[in-house]
Amino acid sequence: MDLRPQLASLLNRVDVEAWRLWLSTPGVRATVPMLRGVWGRALRHLDEDAYRRVFVGEGPPNLRLPRYLLRPAPPDPVRAPAVEWIVLNVGPGLEEVLWRAWDVAAGMGLGSGRSPFRIRKKLALGPGGTQAPGEVNRWNLSSVSWPLTGDPASTPCRLDFPAPLRLIAGGGLVHSPAMGDIAAASLRRLAELAGMARGEVYRDLTRAVRRQAVGLRSGPWRGERVDLVRWSGSQRREIDLYGVQGGLDLPFGPGCLWPLLAGAQWTHIGKGTVFGLGSMRVSAGQRNH
Repeated sequence: MDLRPQLASLLNRVDVEAWRLWLSTPGVRATVPMLRGVWGRALRHLDEDAYRRVFVGEGPPNLRLPRYLLRPAPPDPVRAPAVEWIVLNVGPGLEEVLWRAWDVAAGMGLGSGRSPFRIRKKLALGPGGTQAPGEVNRWNLSSVSWPLTGDPASTPCRLDFPAPLRLIAGGGLVHSPAMGDIAAASLRRLAELAGMARGEVYRDLTRAVRRQAVGLRSGPWRGERVDLVRWSGSQRREIDLYGVQGGLDLPFGPGCLWPLLAGAQWTHIGKGTVFGLGSMRVSAGQRNH
């Protein structure tokens, strides 16, 4: 069953705005949690409604879906430190206040000494992860291309999770995620962002995605458990975030699920995505004969 039309329709409903920010943080070794915290405080100071919609998420506590990601940028010793800031399905009317919050955050400073920082350079990213063309930096996930050469469906690849992946089943952590787990989590994340994670259509699509994923030939999960502690400003307490770090190989490619995996690289999957967890990178793999 070719699921690509249904997946394309879903991906088309998730708009993305993404930037790479190069920072100057004198006297402070800046981390993503530090930057996330100070940006959130600045946004709340400027606009409580924007803070609720973007940083916290709307609705009951168990259904809130923050509309942004902050994650380390790819390693670059010349321009480090750098982060990638991604905004998901947020209307253009909030862009000004979201950027203004970065200006306020820079003045509020980082670390125990509240050392000011600045954004040295910002680069709008397009769906290929490189500089966005033109003036408008808004695109949807259906335009994300497969990062490897060759037929996306059949080209060997590896799914790497450099940040801990938190998939929960039966009340506990999935320690050795299989392809079915990863595909279902990717679909759930995208459907939540698109506002489509309800109803019989979604349940049917979930079953179909799982069937396709289980039918793929994949290698075993290779990784280890990683425990982290992160500060939640909204809950005003530290949160234990345990997950697994590693990956698995698809020696014959991801089949018709490749658009789903390509899009999930921008949204992360599983629990704790707002803390940068569950990031996935597609890299080249080897075919097993």
